[in-house]
Order: sequence, then structure tokens, then C-alpha cells
Amino acid sequence: MGNVQPTVVPYADFDVTSDITTIRKACTGLGTDEEAIISILANRSAAQRLEIKQAYFAKFHNELEKVLKGELAGSFENAIMAMLDPPAVYAAKELRKAMKGAGTDEDVLVEILCTSSNQDIIKLKQAYTQVNQRDLESDIEGDTSGDVRNLLSGLLQANRDENYEVDEGLAEQDAAALIEAGEGRFGTEESTFNHILTHRNYLQLQATFKRYASLCGTDILDSIESEASGTLKDCYITLVRCAKNPQLYFARRLNAAMSGAGTDEDTLIRIIVVRSEIDLETIKDMYLEKYDTPLRDALSSDCGGDFKRLLLDILH
Repeated sequence: MGNVQPTVVPYADFDVTSDITTIRKACTGLGTDEEAIISILANRSAAQRLEIKQAYFAKFHNELEKVLKGELAGSFENAIMAMLDPPAVYAAKELRKAMKGAGTDEDVLVEILCTSSNQDIIKLKQAYTQVNQRDLESDIEGDTSGDVRNLLSGLLQANRDENYEVDEGLAEQDAAALIEAGEGRFGTEESTFNHILTHRNYLQLQATFKRYASLCGTDILDSIESEASGTLKDCYITLVRCAKNPQLYFARRLNAAMSGAGTDEDTLIRIIVVRSEIDLETIKDMYLEKYDTPLRDALSSDCGGDFKRLLLDILH
């Protein structure tokens, strides 16, 4: 959508042999040279980091992840591990983690599935099977229920129109259908919301939300706030925000991960690592615009040690 900027791009003078030698040296002898590890991994693209992993194994007959796991700890280790996976594989692991054990971390499902393009979903489903030897659609169906299940299963079909054309007549029609569905005359008609929010392109949805506001006198987000609840509400709000401005959605997620007691480091890792090669530069702009504080400063006061150094390095 539009002109978005990453913070991490492929490193121009990439020399895999020199990188693995530096990393090897950083992990041998007394103590670990975390700075050396950060300065390499935070400045290479995911594809280059994959090459580093393969070259490391070929030369030293040892898995880089294993070596680093033995040297690092805590959120810093988690972030480095996230960076050594291809993005779809990492997202697949996060989804599995969110559904494993007692209870489901719905926030993670919503954040990953509701912000993915058709292409992302297709890659994610393949990665999920490859990593977990399981089927993502079956796991989502077994782990969620009712309208949330219907919505997430709908998203997994990867049927969103991804053109940039806007049909004003359709916007009018959809807006009217959403208003009728939300008025609760037959209970909220989730299927109408689900279909429109998972099938229309983002520009089309923006036109629909405008028509909705002028027909109904309320912003669609306010209607969702009062009509829906729980995870379904979170899904709808995420889908609407992503249609309007995905980078602002991620800026809000980052802010929420840092506000209140304690910091949600996993969310910081997910967004900063995954978006670094897509639109993190633009997310930084949105963060500053919305919260009047540079994202760097927010992270600086909220995180510490090597974890903080790594995130700030990825932010550039």
C-alpha cells in the first residue's frame, strides 16, 4: 500500500565468510561479544541471515542457533532466534505457540492473521505445515469458536481482492449492509461483516467506511466498539485499522506493548523483526505522529541491555 519504507535492507558489502568468522570469534573464549553479534545480524536482511546460518553449519559443523542459544538469554536470545528464521517460519512458530497448551493467546492470532496479505497467508500455511507437521486451518478451527473461528477461517482462504480499484456503487451497498447488520435487528450479522472485511481490497474498504460514516453518522470503529465484544471485536478493529493504515496499526500495537505494568517483549520482537524489511521506517513515522515521541526513545526507556541495543540497531 502506497510508499512504505523498511529500516533493514540487504547489506551491500555482504561477505558471508567474514560474518561467520566474526560470529564464531564472538562466541568463543571468555564471555560473549554481544555487540559483534548485534552489529552483524541487525544489519543483514532475513535472506542474508539465512545464508549466514547455512555457511556457519557448512564450515563449523554446528548449528548457529544452538551455539547462540548457549551464549545468550532472555528476550535478547528470543529476538535473535526470531531473526534467524525466514519470516513465514517465525510467524508459523508464533501461531503454534499461541495455540499450544491451555488457553489461546488470541491477540497473537489476530495480529498475525488479520494483517496478512493473501501471499503472506499462503506462505504461512506452507511454513506452518513444514515446521509443525500440522495443518493451520485445522488448528485454528480446533482452537477458536463461533464468529471468531468463522472470521479467521475466512482469512485463511486468502480470498481478498488486492486490486486498487474502487467501486463506489459497491461501497454504498456494503456500507448499507454493514449498517443493517450492526443494528442488531437479527443480532449482529457477523457473516456480513466477515465477508466484507475479508474480501474487499483496502481502498475499497476505505471508501465503504466513508460511506458508512456519512450514512450512519458514526465512525465504523465506534459502531464496532459498541456492537461487538471480546476477540471478535479485536479482529474487526484490526481489520478496519489495517484497511485504513497498517503502519499506524503496528505503531499502536508497539505502544500498547510498552504501556502499563511490564513490557510485552514478544510483541516488540514480532513487530520490529518482521516489519523491519517491510515498513518499519514508516511505522516509526506513524509512531512519532501519533504519540509525539520517537519510537527509539520509547524503546530506550522501556527495554534494557543487549535486547534494547538490538532493537535500536534494527530501527536504525
